[in-house]
Amino acid sequence: MRVLPVGPHAALVEVSSPQDAVGLAEWARGLGLAREVVPGAETVLFDGLADGAAGTEPLARALSGWRPTRAGPGRRVEIPVSYDGPDLAAVAAAWGCAADEVAARHQGTDFVAAFCGFAPGFAYLSGLAGSVPRLATPRTRVPAGAVALAGPWCGIYPRASPGGWQVIGQTDARLWDVTLAEPALLAPGTRVRFVAR
Repeated sequence: MRVLPVGPHAALVEVSSPQDAVGLAEWARGLGLAREVVPGAETVLFDGLADGAAGTEPLARALSGWRPTRAGPGRRVEIPVSYDGPDLAAVAAAWGCAADEVAARHQGTDFVAAFCGFAPGFAYLSGLAGSVPRLATPRTRVPAGAVALAGPWCGIYPRASPGGWQVIGQTDARLWDVTLAEPALLAPGTRVRFVAR
């Protein structure tokens, strides 16, 4: 585990997997080491270190007691999906199966929100068995609610935007609501199942 200074008041800690990043972030949040602790794909950002950049050494000492463990089961969310995306056939070809099997495999997967990014409400969902290539040419507009796959990840576009992920369906789930105490529906650690509607 490496601790790298990032700017005058933050540090990035490298770990070996998205699951370790969620586990470390949950473990460290109660220690008061930084103002914000944010998991990434294979890193955890500690922003707002009490001692600024000089705080990386105390941070490394504090984290030396952590051992990789899986985070406890998080809140579970079900997302209703219409499996009618324009890339169902392409994903089926990549996986060597029929289009309806893509939907079945997607619904049979226990996803976990590993980390957030790209736009408020967007979560990178881990758990996908197999990989999906990105589009050779990204679309200039992907609609809000598009359920899409890329590499080992699943995600839902929280708003219309350009994108290169392969769209397999559509949902009306509200992913970001600033009027709620926790605006993100799919915060890191949230367990996600997709169900056909």
